[in-house]
Order: sequence, then structure tokens, then C-alpha cells
Amino acid sequence: MTSPFTGHTGESMPRPGAGAASGGGAPSVAVAVVDTDQAARSRLAMQLGQGATPFGSLNELASRLTGQPVVLVLGPSFAAGADLASVEQLLNARREVGAIMVTTQLTTELLQQALRSGVKDVLQAPIEPAQLAEAVSRAAASLSYVAPAAPAETMTYAEDGELGRVITVFSTKGGAGKSVIASNLAVILAIRSEKPVVLIDADLQFGDIAVMLKLSPQHTIVDAVSALDRLDVGFLGNLLAEHGPSGLLVLPAPLEPAFADQIGAAEMVRIVEILRTFCSFVVIDTPAYFNDVVLGLIEISDDVLLVAGMDIPNIKNVKIGLQTLRLLNTPMEKLRLVLNRANSKVKLDVGEVERTLGVQADALIPSDVVVPQSVNKGEAVVLTAPKSSVSKALEEMADLFAPSEARRKRR
Repeated sequence: MTSPFTGHTGESMPRPGAGAASGGGAPSVAVAVVDTDQAARSRLAMQLGQGATPFGSLNELASRLTGQPVVLVLGPSFAAGADLASVEQLLNARREVGAIMVTTQLTTELLQQALRSGVKDVLQAPIEPAQLAEAVSRAAASLSYVAPAAPAETMTYAEDGELGRVITVFSTKGGAGKSVIASNLAVILAIRSEKPVVLIDADLQFGDIAVMLKLSPQHTIVDAVSALDRLDVGFLGNLLAEHGPSGLLVLPAPLEPAFADQIGAAEMVRIVEILRTFCSFVVIDTPAYFNDVVLGLIEISDDVLLVAGMDIPNIKNVKIGLQTLRLLNTPMEKLRLVLNRANSKVKLDVGEVERTLGVQADALIPSDVVVPQSVNKGEAVVLTAPKSSVSKALEEMADLFAPSEARRKRR
């Protein structure tokens, strides 16, 4: 098995010496010594024998990470505390990376800062080689292993050059049912499609897709963005969580709202471009407001489902949203209006809503108690209540993109 990254000499980074964790078929854990002071990092590397590769900075190290387990031995320069924020960011984004710290002066404040940043242990120099190796082993034991790229037959670029269809589900008001529609549409398309279907939760602050499909993802969009410079089909495929009942693949939103600031439109577009090379459909759930990420995704989408609820504030916001999209020169032919809870007795007529918006509805999704029931169970309503009125309407909406032989397209 190859090493996670190569060292300065161009050779594979050595594996740790005795005591480094390895098991379960995963490769041995590699060790990287990081410190801005060359003498300090060389000293630590020598203590680890031939089991470590020195790096002058976290940025230099990050460019060489490949998804295989690595323990960072942080030198005394990190004791200042200024770089611990960068350490925390790296450790949060990369579950295959762990860290310990060696410092010349150990204080309670430094220990607290380091542990809060995700550092597993803080040791005071001078330190015995055996003690250092033991600390590395403890840190290695908690690391996750990201498997190598999937076999070519399961994740390949489209041989015919045909790219998957990108469908963005958007609403200008929260609570319109956008995530329910996105997740159920994706489930239907996954069942109907021979090639993979991916659902991206692009609500980067408060995405609910993983909860709604009862997934416990090991990776999120943050992992994809942090590895953007070396992202390919195989690597990205390993970050996707699978929804067992349908085979749908999911790229979940970040676990913490703060991570949203790390993800921009260019990064999201790049991820979608890679996904559509091996998928038949890429369905994207978005937040209920315009930002650079949303506008970038709408621009590259083949279809945009604009979801509206049957109430005056919802319709007002959708109308403003339509005006905004027109001002941005968004092709109106790729917009599809979806009226959710269209049968609600709220003294609003579908025809009246269509006249107000100046757009004819492409799908009418009725209100049904089975929807909140399925959401609370963490299951797709089209699987738990396939004969319900809402499931039938969602199936008809899916006919717009992947017609079922057993169903007729709704006009």
C-alpha cells in the first residue's frame, strides 16, 4: 500500500516505527513532523527514527494528504497559539488526520487551547523516543481510513461524453418543503436510473438531508472542498454516503454552520462538474436565499425547480425571486414552478397563483399527513407511503426528467 504522501526527497513518506497503529486491512499510519524551525522539526524527526517526514508548514503538508491516516507531531512553534486555529480547521475537515504537540514549556492554558483545537496530547520536551512513539500510537488509534479510489467499473467518466443532468431545487422562503421535494425526487430518480444519482445538500449552514434520510455520514462537503486540488471521480465517490433503500448517493452539508464560510461558488461548481461526469442526475438542495453559491449552482443547472407554498408571503417571495433571476439573465425555459401543498384549503386558487407569478405550474404537490410522518421517521415518503397522493404527485414530477414506462407525463 502506498504512503499517504511523498516527502521532500520525492520518496514515499516512511511509516511510523514500532507502536504505530495499523490494522483492519488499512495501511500503516504515517507520521509528519510540522514546525517552522528546521532544527526543531529535524530533532523530532530523528527521535522517531525513520518513521516521520518533516514539513515546514501545515499548508505544505495539506497539499500532500491523500485520504490515508496521518499523525501530525506539532513542534514548539505551535505553542504560541496563533497556528492552533489552522490546526483545528484541518483536523475538523480531515478525519484521517490526528495530532499531538511537543512543547518546551507546558502550561495549563496551552494544554486547554490545544485540546480544544482537537490535539490529542501535549508533551513537554525533552521527551523519550518511546514516550513519543506511544503518544503517536494513541493518536493513530482514533483515525478514520478513507479507502482508495473506487474501481474503474463503478466510478468512471461518461464514455459517450454525455454529462448528467443537474437539477437544483430552490425556494425563496423557508418552510416551503424544498428539502422534502429534493430528497424524494432524488430517491425516485435513483430507483429509475441505471447510473448513479447524487443528492447534494448545498444548504451549507443548516442542511437537513442527512437527517431526513437517516444517514450517519462520515464525510461532508467540507472534505471535498479541502481536497479540491486533487479531487477526482474516485476520491469524490468515497466521500458520498449511500441511502440503502434506494441506492441514492448523498454529499451532506457541513456538520457545523461555521464551515459554510469555507465553501464558495467555484468550489461547489467544481464538485458538481465532477459528479455529473459519472452520474445520470445530480440533484441539489439549496438554502432559501440568494448567495454566490446558489447563483453559481443555478447558472450551471439544466433545470431549476422553484418551490412555492400556498400562502401570500410565499408567493410574494417567489415573485421577487423570479424577477431577480430575470435580471440575472437566467433562461426562463429551465425554470419549473412547483406548488407545494397545492390542495390546501387556504382560499388561494392554483390558477390565481399562476396568474400572479406569470408562470404555469409544472407540478402540483398535495398536502398529506404522511409527509411529516416520514420526515420524523427519517424516511422518504415515496418509499414509506408509495400509494399516497403526495407520492403519486412526486412520481409524476419525476416523469419530467426520467419518464417511467408505467406512468404518463402530466401535461
